[in-house]
Amino acid sequence: MINIKIPAVGESITEVTLVKWMVNDGDYVVRDQVLCEMESEKATFELNAEQSGIIHTKGKAGENLKIGDIACTIDETAAAPEKAADAPKADVKAPKEAPKAAASQQVAASQQPAPVAETKVSPAKATPVAQAIITDKHVDSNGIKGTGSLGRIVKNDVLEALAKPSAKAGNEATARNENVQKMSNLRKTVARRLVEAKNSTAMLTTFNEVDMTRIMDVRKQYKDKFKETHGINLGFMSFFAKACSIALTEWPSINAYLDSDTIIFHEYCDISIAVSAPKGLVVPVIRNAESLSIAELEQAVAALAQKARDNKLTPDEMSGGTFTITNGGVFGSLMSTPIINIPQSAILGMHKIQDRPMAINGKVEIRPMMYLALSYDHRIVDGRESVSFLVRVKELLENPDFLILGYDPVKALLGIK
Repeated sequence: MINIKIPAVGESITEVTLVKWMVNDGDYVVRDQVLCEMESEKATFELNAEQSGIIHTKGKAGENLKIGDIACTIDETAAAPEKAADAPKADVKAPKEAPKAAASQQVAASQQPAPVAETKVSPAKATPVAQAIITDKHVDSNGIKGTGSLGRIVKNDVLEALAKPSAKAGNEATARNENVQKMSNLRKTVARRLVEAKNSTAMLTTFNEVDMTRIMDVRKQYKDKFKETHGINLGFMSFFAKACSIALTEWPSINAYLDSDTIIFHEYCDISIAVSAPKGLVVPVIRNAESLSIAELEQAVAALAQKARDNKLTPDEMSGGTFTITNGGVFGSLMSTPIINIPQSAILGMHKIQDRPMAINGKVEIRPMMYLALSYDHRIVDGRESVSFLVRVKELLENPDFLILGYDPVKALLGIK
């Protein structure tokens, strides 16, 4: 009999929550099969079978278990069920009868009417941004009609559903039900850290705006070639991460944190990216962002975002960031004051791109503008540093050519600054 215990998932984590079992008590499981899903205060992880055998569950779904507790046992001496043993033999014989079976299936299919398309769309058919809003706003996706390709739900479908909720027939009163749910460990941690950030830092926010014309032109011109070359879409986050990496090296206090009466400066940029996951807000980290290309940044962002949506992030992937970027613009936010991700000293908030009239060279032009917000800990960062950092980020974003060297390439050619 093998005991499957709760593994250590972090130095400060003493207990986890057993979210759900993937198998039933008494099932025969094979080695490395996923047994259950666990959730710590930092991430979701899975327990796998160490050997094949009959499983006997100990913990219950929703129960909190200590590190080292026995989640289940596996009787490795139990014989595999006959169906499992006979399955490979059946697969070997199948090809001999395949032609006849395929022919009969084609005849049967030709005699049956075409299937009627489902009118309901599952959450799996929503785009990542739409799914994030659905999860955040607790929207029933079955009531949303997708207008995207193949019936996929897109962001505008969700926003329209939120703006125009279906009316009740007649004068029927709405239900007065209450749904009581236990806070997950992840949500508890997010709540605790947000309150701690507000109470333990001298937080202040400075604002600026950036003209996104040049970046949008670059994306429009090169997005197809970029995807063909690197196999990933060209988004906005990589430009912001690259610009922040350059600005952080020039204003190191933004990339530092306070430890008692000392300030720890980082000579590298581990940028945390805030992601709205199904179980709450998570901030996976892009390591050494200052040394990555735009393509490498896009690949890192996409990989971490997908892991967040699948609840596959590890504690190591969400710890150790030196600066955070959050994008409320995907939900339609025009301006906000983001809360610092402690112990970091600053966080940059991106927002919705919106066409606005701007005075350009004495003329009014319509430009795609985005408000930027930098919240920072005033104990470490002075006003001059915070404003200068944000102005530098604005300069780099409005002049993508500068992202290559960190300054005007023409000046680099001439050897001047």
